Amino acid sequence: MFLQKNEQTAFFEKLSIIISDPERVLRDEPMVNHTTFRIGGPADWLVLPASVEEITAVLAVAKAAAVPVTVLGRGSNVLVSDKGIRGLVLRLGKHMSRIRHEGTTLFAGAGASLGDVSRYAAKLSLTGLEFAIGIPGTIGGAVFMNAGAYEGEMRQVVSAVTAICPDGGLARYCGEALAFSYRHSVFSDNKCLICEVELQLTPGDETAIRAKMDECTFRRNSKQPVELPSAGSVFKRPPGYYAGTLIEQTGLKGLTVGGAQVSEKHAGFIVNIGGATASDVMNLIREVQSRVYEKFSVRLEPEVRQIGEP
Repeated sequence: MFLQKNEQTAFFEKLSIIISDPERVLRDEPMVNHTTFRIGGPADWLVLPASVEEITAVLAVAKAAAVPVTVLGRGSNVLVSDKGIRGLVLRLGKHMSRIRHEGTTLFAGAGASLGDVSRYAAKLSLTGLEFAIGIPGTIGGAVFMNAGAYEGEMRQVVSAVTAICPDGGLARYCGEALAFSYRHSVFSDNKCLICEVELQLTPGDETAIRAKMDECTFRRNSKQPVELPSAGSVFKRPPGYYAGTLIEQTGLKGLTVGGAQVSEKHAGFIVNIGGATASDVMNLIREVQSRVYEKFSVRLEPEVRQIGEP
């Protein structure tokens, strides 16, 4: 811990003034409870904000105390270290998940789940977001990494993003300023915090939209290890290949290190079969990278973000 004991108490008290609900300001919170991998040591503090104003105030207090901030959504696509996260985790979840619409434009709080946003669009007979129905994350996290599945990506539907800048001001990003590319956006590089996402969708037939959503859900459930904790796809797709195919052809399905295993259902996933640690996962990732490179001379780049104390 980088703050003295009296400073820790003062910092916690300041957070509690901003957010009076004790269930939304937590100390020494196990991150295993906040990641889809069910892996991770404790965060010094974890805050669940319910408004842009709360986020801005919390960031200001953290900056004044020189406390580092880590932003987290649902906790998919991340691997939290076994030592946990030093500083403050700002988790954008159900308290920042309002969804509304104006015509064919949807506005979603960064903490809204992709599934909820997809279903909201379907009720309005708006098409374009069906591909996202089964992606296990928030809309903010999906924009951050330009998430995609089944020939769809966030950049196809995102028209604008409102974010909090490091100086505490609000900025609106549109068009080319979003800098979308494969599993990347401008927010992957800058230190702005996504608050709200605008999605431009197209009028469609609700029955057809729901049929496509059902198809995506069926494909995901039949091919991916949804029954076990994971962070999602572990590796980015190398040019000209599919990571899962390379791993399977190397004979690595079922390869296990501790409680971490290359999924026997889909080799592109590493699953927690019970009691896995971040070290187990990283050792397994390195073994997979080494053996795939040895066989195919292809370097697999992790898609999962490592966060926390090394």
